[in-house]
Amino acid sequence: MDISASLVKQLREMTDAGMMDCKKALVEVGGDIQKAVEFLREKGLSKAAKKADRVAADGAIRLKVESDYSKAVMVEINSETDFVAKNENFITLGDKTLDLIAKENIKTIESLQSAKIDSISFDEYLKSNIAKIGENIVVRRIALLESNSKSIVNGYLHSNKRIGTIIALGFNKESSKEKLIELSNSLCMHAAAMKPQIISFDEFDNDFIAKEKSALIAELQKENEELKRLGKTLKTIPEFISRKEIDSNILEKQKEKFKENLKAQNKPEAIWDKIIPGLVDRFIADNTLLDQRLSFLGQFFVLDDKKTIAQVLESKSKELEDEIKIIDYIRFELGEGIEKIEEDFAKEVANQMK
Repeated sequence: MDISASLVKQLREMTDAGMMDCKKALVEVGGDIQKAVEFLREKGLSKAAKKADRVAADGAIRLKVESDYSKAVMVEINSETDFVAKNENFITLGDKTLDLIAKENIKTIESLQSAKIDSISFDEYLKSNIAKIGENIVVRRIALLESNSKSIVNGYLHSNKRIGTIIALGFNKESSKEKLIELSNSLCMHAAAMKPQIISFDEFDNDFIAKEKSALIAELQKENEELKRLGKTLKTIPEFISRKEIDSNILEKQKEKFKENLKAQNKPEAIWDKIIPGLVDRFIADNTLLDQRLSFLGQFFVLDDKKTIAQVLESKSKELEDEIKIIDYIRFELGEGIEKIEEDFAKEVANQMK
């Protein structure tokens, strides 16, 4: 059958295989370009396919937030090297991918692969860019949050494009919306810096807390050995490590201990009510180290380290006479969880030339 030169050219751009190999492949599969791509891959003639076997752990996080804070989209696109991540073609690929995801409300990689871009499937579009750019490129993950009448979404992308966050903040009063834009942005920046893994301590599993308690106490004991050697103040070994362990009965018992101590110190009973709340806050802070490390609400705010995020939201709620809460939160860090094989420079350059 007759195969047009334009079809051969398109297949070559998608696979980087030779012209004659492309024409032969198209003849073999009756002109079906997708089958021709698979044919070349099976024959080991597609350079794009070979590139797809290589580990892609660099690249960039891309973020788009609608001007009315109704939608935030984030995507991680991986390349093999940081150098290629700065390539103009790679940047264009990122822009087009982000726009497509936002426009079509795409939430999964599977849906993205079949979506249309420039009159072809995204899968074909990506393969053509792999051939053009010369490295394996992977769209690794997608995040999309949308607001409703009682929430806003916002996002933050660090200047190095390696860390991105998006957050949904909920409220009850329409008048709160505009007043929460600055706070939502600050919370996104906090999450980028402090890496919370969950929103609230309620999400911790009891077995996880027990396991982490042993490790954390051992860590503190080790630090205390060094502090003792240096003659410095030792750190308190906590009885608890998460607010999930501290119920109302424990707090009441602790308040009674505080009262006994204040009495022993001859503090006037009339001022106990002013002292005890601060002591309780200190007790909770000393016994929620796991929350401070891993939970959003339990962390101390980077812009005001005297308050936890939970206290910041409580304060904002009182200011606006509303109930402000974090509904959803997503954080991407480029390449996290990807095992990249280290190679010597000469070998890496040689591999890039294949």
